[in-house]
Amino acid sequence: MLRRVLEGAIAQVVARRFEDWQFAAAITADTPRGRKFKAFGTGSLIAFPWVTIYNEHYIEIGNDTMLGPHIALSAGMMPGQECVTSPVVRIGDRCLIGRGSGIVGHLAIDIGNDVWTGHHVYITDQNHGYEDVTRPISQQTQPERAVVIGDGSWLGAGTVVLPGATIGSHVAVGANSVVTGNLPDYCVAVGAPARVIKRYDPQSGWQPTDEFR
Repeated sequence: MLRRVLEGAIAQVVARRFEDWQFAAAITADTPRGRKFKAFGTGSLIAFPWVTIYNEHYIEIGNDTMLGPHIALSAGMMPGQECVTSPVVRIGDRCLIGRGSGIVGHLAIDIGNDVWTGHHVYITDQNHGYEDVTRPISQQTQPERAVVIGDGSWLGAGTVVLPGATIGSHVAVGANSVVTGNLPDYCVAVGAPARVIKRYDPQSGWQPTDEFR
C-alpha cells in the first residue's frame, strides 16, 4: 500500500515537472527564438516540442495565438534561403493551430484572425510536379500560388490546403478535406476536393446547396 502511495506521489511530481519544462521551453515573444520572428504577438505561444521551424524572419504571428506541439512552420525551401516576399507566412490574432500541423510557405500564406484548426492540418503554397516522367517527382516543383484563409474559419482535423486555395471568412471545412480552389464566405465544405454543401443566407439562415438538397 505504501509503495503504491509513493509511486503515485512520484508520478504526480514528474508530471508537474514535465509540464513546467514544456511551458519553459515554449516559444513566446520574450524568448530568444521568438525574437527571431518578423513579428511575434503578445500572449502568443508555440508549444514545445516542435518539429521544424526555420527562416522565422519571414513569419509573422499575431496576438494571443497558440500553435500546438509537434508543429512544422517554415518559410522557403531550406534554412537561410532568401525569399522574394515578406512576410511569407502570416498568422493573425487569436488563432489556434492544432498539434502536429504543418504550415509550409514559399510565397504567401495569409491566415486571418480567429482561425482555428484541428490536429494534423497541412497548409502549403507550393506543390510537386509529376509531368516529366524522366525526372523524379521530388525534383519537380510547380509555381508557388498564394493561399488565403479568412477570419473566423475552422479547419477540421487532417485538412489539407493546397496552393492557390482561398478560404473565405466564417468557413467550416470538414475533417480530412482537401481544399484546392475557392470557398466563399459563410459556407460549409467537405471532401477531397472540398465542395460546398451549405451556405448562409441572411434571410433563411444555413441552407444546403442544390447538389445536396
